[in-house]
Amino acid sequence: MAETSIEWTDATWNPVAGCTVLTAGCTNCYAMRMAARLDAMGQTKYRGLTRRSGKRWVWTGKIRLDHSSIETPKAWARPRRVFVNSMSDLFHADVPARFIARVWATMRDTPRHTYQILTKRPDRMADILSQKPFAVLPNVWLGTSVEDNRVLFRLDDLRRVPAAVRFVSLEPLIGSVAEANFTSIDWAIVGGESGPSARPMNPIWVREIEEMCRKTGTAFFFKQWGGKNKKAAGRTLNGRTYDEMPSERSFSKHDDGISGLG
Repeated sequence: MAETSIEWTDATWNPVAGCTVLTAGCTNCYAMRMAARLDAMGQTKYRGLTRRSGKRWVWTGKIRLDHSSIETPKAWARPRRVFVNSMSDLFHADVPARFIARVWATMRDTPRHTYQILTKRPDRMADILSQKPFAVLPNVWLGTSVEDNRVLFRLDDLRRVPAAVRFVSLEPLIGSVAEANFTSIDWAIVGGESGPSARPMNPIWVREIEEMCRKTGTAFFFKQWGGKNKKAAGRTLNGRTYDEMPSERSFSKHDDGISGLG
């Protein structure tokens, strides 16, 4: 477990490491830079997962399953919000369904924690979680990343996912998503890209999302403006901070009545 400064969670848990660049939102992925740094520090879990490409580090496409960390959350006594696989994607094609089932079992057995799983592959997430032995867990929130209008189809895939809470991360927001449909999406996180090569985020795009969230009853969380110095840019919008989270009512909104693995 690693404590984290990510505003919408408390800790990270990474039973998988490594990924593959998929769409434009992956271009400046912080996890690629972090994996390269951890490799340089001698952490074998991240060895060979990135390669140098020009002035940046990119994923090699290799995936590493960390079997030793599967049951780590069981040792955490204090309830936490846990971001699952901040350094990978649990639903990457090279992560076996049987391994995902082991992750599911740990989350089922630790209902004191709230788990937040984010994927750029909600189509595979929907297909796997619709099968046995998977079932809806009230302490597991399932989400997808959407960076601009070109990947809005991910929201349709996410709506197929059996989940207690569905959410979307619009970070890095690199284009308008004015055509998005947030129906049946409980939570939207919005953030600009940060780092030395950060692409700018238009305030109009952010306000479009906030207005759409009001229409669908989607909780709106504004994470950051981003940029080269994200702390200086801050995270206020319309003169205030938006830290909305899904309400407890969301836990039963999409639940099919199943609460554990079969």
